[in-house]
Amino acid sequence: MKAVQHPSVLTSQKIKTAWLFLLPMLAVLAFTAAWPLLRTIYFSFTDIREFGQDSYNFVFFKNYLYFDQQGEWKGLFANPTWWRSVWNTLKFTVISVSIETVLGILIALALNLEFRGRGLIRAAILIPWAIPTIVSAKMWAWMLNDQFGIINDLLIKLGFLSDPIAWTGTPDTAFIAIIIVDVWKTTPFMALLSLAALQLLPGEVYEAAKVDGIGPIKRFFHITLPLIRQPLMVAIIFRSLDSLRIFDLIYVLTPNNEATMSMSVYAKFEMFDFSKFAYGAAASTSLFLIISLLTIIYIKFGRVNLGQN
Repeated sequence: MKAVQHPSVLTSQKIKTAWLFLLPMLAVLAFTAAWPLLRTIYFSFTDIREFGQDSYNFVFFKNYLYFDQQGEWKGLFANPTWWRSVWNTLKFTVISVSIETVLGILIALALNLEFRGRGLIRAAILIPWAIPTIVSAKMWAWMLNDQFGIINDLLIKLGFLSDPIAWTGTPDTAFIAIIIVDVWKTTPFMALLSLAALQLLPGEVYEAAKVDGIGPIKRFFHITLPLIRQPLMVAIIFRSLDSLRIFDLIYVLTPNNEATMSMSVYAKFEMFDFSKFAYGAAASTSLFLIISLLTIIYIKFGRVNLGQN
């Protein structure tokens, strides 16, 4: 008679098999992500000026913060431009992700209804998200141009403007323009994940709610939203991480503009444009630490909220 394996033995075998399949991916990640990250952190504690430089010295935390002989704080954490880029990035993330989440849920609710041509509209709405960011940024840069852009032309013809606006040329409108372009591009991502969550909801719950006379608004806040909260939280986390790392959209639309400069753009300028590689490495390391901290906070509070259902 064949012996039956103990459940713990089966679990151990499954774990070993899982690690066996994960090893190639972990090796690739170690080569393409972990090693460059560790090198960047290492360079942030040196005085290297250009990548590939043979001789450099170890300066500990001098790139981050130090007290000079004149009695003033110097370094990355004493630079107001750096903190301006941190604030710009956080503000951009909060505003854009909030708008995209709300619009994504509304679009998902509409696409979850039964109507003719629903499949075609579902495919069409993903087009902005499928376009590479660098391409969409350049496209919008032409559309927002104050001389020949179609946005100004339409707003003037509709009577909303009397004169064309340099949307990406002034601090007051540059940030708004970036938010608009980012919302246009990435709202379909939130809509796609929200729609996937909606289609997994049991129809019996809604039929029972209709029988009890519960209206559509109450059904959304008391049934739909609590049931899709977990996948929605995952979507918000992924989208927030992407927003915190934003580079290409801002770099194309508003280069050299401190009013919209993100942490990634700041690090790029310091590392390559100003030949301060170690200083830029310190900015990149700080960006990594900020993203890691916010990710932990997102996951921590997301689990707490989900547990209160």
